[in-house]
Amino acid sequence: MAEILKRNKALAVNPLKASQPVGASLAFLGINKAIPMLHGSQGCTAFGKVFFVRHFREPIPLQTTAMDQVSTVMSADENVILGLKAVCEKSKPALIGLPTTGLSETQGTDIKRLVKDFYAAHPEFAHIPVVPVNTPDFTGCLESGYALAVKATLEVMLPQKSNEVGKRKKQVNVLAGSFLTPGDVEHIKELVEAFGLRPLVLPDIGDSLDGHLTEMESSPLTVGGTPVNDIASMGESIATLVLGNSMYDAADLLKAQTQVPDFRFDSLMGLEAVDAFVSALAEISAKPVPEKIERQRAQLQDAMVDSHFMLGFARVAIAADPDMLYGYARLVTEMGCEVVAAVAPARANILQDVNAAQVGIGDLEDLEIAAKRGGAQLVISNSHAVETSRRLGVPLLRAGFPQYDLIGGYQRLWVGYRGTRQTLFDLANMLVEHGHHEPAAYVSIYAQRTGEGYAASAPHKTH
Repeated sequence: MAEILKRNKALAVNPLKASQPVGASLAFLGINKAIPMLHGSQGCTAFGKVFFVRHFREPIPLQTTAMDQVSTVMSADENVILGLKAVCEKSKPALIGLPTTGLSETQGTDIKRLVKDFYAAHPEFAHIPVVPVNTPDFTGCLESGYALAVKATLEVMLPQKSNEVGKRKKQVNVLAGSFLTPGDVEHIKELVEAFGLRPLVLPDIGDSLDGHLTEMESSPLTVGGTPVNDIASMGESIATLVLGNSMYDAADLLKAQTQVPDFRFDSLMGLEAVDAFVSALAEISAKPVPEKIERQRAQLQDAMVDSHFMLGFARVAIAADPDMLYGYARLVTEMGCEVVAAVAPARANILQDVNAAQVGIGDLEDLEIAAKRGGAQLVISNSHAVETSRRLGVPLLRAGFPQYDLIGGYQRLWVGYRGTRQTLFDLANMLVEHGHHEPAAYVSIYAQRTGEGYAASAPHKTH
């Protein structure tokens, strides 16, 4: 069990976290024809929009209630009601997400009451669901805000009770955690479909933020994502796949409301974790594992053999949101690495299970100090850690949010047998490039172990 180190300073010197309102907005952006409207100042929304545009390189629909000095002091209730009315009239969304910000939370806004007041004042918009969610940015991080938004969406959209479990005999719910990229979500859907099942992903950023051209020049709403009407049918599915520890509260709500059995996974990286996921799909579908997936597993095993000489005993520093931190730490330690520095921006239950002696709650300055002390040879974090890795003189594997200096980083596949395999190759190549192990030494070790040369060491392979 990892020791959790409390934050020991009053400010962030080199910020790591993205805020809860940004996380909540990301969740709503995974719902079709939806729009997030942040209850706060224009700057709160503009800052989040810049993050999204730089990361996804796509136009991002975001609205704001535009609190100013007067409404901040007096009352911003009218801003919410007028803002919702304007969005409903002009854009006709299928759903509106309404996260709060630090400004409105400090004011003491009762966001749920304001939604009721809006429907009372404008009953003509009663058919458009509005999802209020409290996401102050002075606590939590992107992951917690995302999880709160998913849970709030289920609270609003699910029927109070459902007695139709299994009515849709091939439909499987997938609660997708914030650590998954659009490429990850797309691959997870392919895995589910390989067993003859239909995945209903919430939220489905693999459909809305995957970077595809459309006939429309621009849209005030999300294009693609989870259809709103489908969310209400989640109680008719045969099972739920819960991806990420942060989604467990939402999963508890879904199970209590629908009685649909669920399968929970803290990570989808590494042989053991993916094996558990594939076994669950085989159990749900009552079908054998397809040969294509068996082949991918064998490819991962081969990659593990190829890369373990480089990764064995490597010292790694990781800074990420809790679910992501847990997943990467588990993957690298399974390959023989040592996590000498682990930092998360906020507390979470999963942190105590991270494969590291200590996990700090802090920022990238804390990571840099711990990494220097531990002699880290590689850093895993988002694009904010570029300068940190340069000062440490070690390579950076960009992972998480945001990635603004890497084309296609948002679409990268990390999970499953294929994603894990590529991650191992990238980690090994980075270490080789920076002189941790030379390929020649790798070949020499093979030759020494077999006494017959490299080719004879692996007769099942083609070189």
